[in-house]
Amino acid sequence: MNKREVGSRQEEHACEYLKAKGYEILDQNFFSRFGEIDIIAKQKDTIVFAEVKYRSDTRISFPEEAVGYKKRRRIIKTADYYRIKKSIPEDNPCRFDVLAITEEGIVHYTNAFGYDGKS
Repeated sequence: MNKREVGSRQEEHACEYLKAKGYEILDQNFFSRFGEIDIIAKQKDTIVFAEVKYRSDTRISFPEEAVGYKKRRRIIKTADYYRIKKSIPEDNPCRFDVLAITEEGIVHYTNAFGYDGKS
């Protein structure tokens, strides 16, 4: 199985996890010229932009460590574009989550960026 297939499988696993937690999946693999967002979901009134990272081996690094400053900035810009494209009001709450997947399971970091989507 190649990296893309593994990534797709883990993103589906993350979607199932979120659905089981009561989230509604709005979009997957949303692309813009700024970047990509793996999962866009809704939890109550909050739009959740989720990045999925998987590592089969955590001896070198943990999956959440792959979401650095540049990656966060690209995700935020892409989320801004998504909100404009989908006519989501500025005052609609949103947040950025990271789902770190390893062989041991999923660790869900809510509000992982400490940013609420407002400038």
